[in-house]
Amino acid sequence: MQLNQATDYAFRAVLHLSALPPGEKVTAQTIATAQEIPMRFLLKIMRSLTQAKIIKSFRGVEGGYALAKPPEKITLLDVIEAIEGPIRINRCLLDQSYCTKHWAPHCPVHYILEKIQNNLIQELADHNFAELAKKSHLTQI
Repeated sequence: MQLNQATDYAFRAVLHLSALPPGEKVTAQTIATAQEIPMRFLLKIMRSLTQAKIIKSFRGVEGGYALAKPPEKITLLDVIEAIEGPIRINRCLLDQSYCTKHWAPHCPVHYILEKIQNNLIQELADHNFAELAKKSHLTQI
């Protein structure tokens, strides 16, 4: 399992916004330049983050982007799911009917994978962007 490049860029964009004073807006170009994200790719990512209500988009001359909620309420899990959808490390964990043996509830592999998935989800949910922004010491924003 590997997170895609869009998710990495989404982490960078949300971290960038998290390091700003509350409510401050910045342009996509500012984020793209500071975080070394191709502008076209960033705009697509920002649409997904806006749809997930992680960030807000403002139009017009004074437009830009800002967090939609405080960074302590935005987790790594929120960003991953906004970009990639729900975390499922095996398709039988999404829907037991995907098991061609029809054994999912009794399968020892299913049981362990479900436990690992639940631990991964919990760990990602335990880390928020306020905490990450403090650790990153982003002074070059």
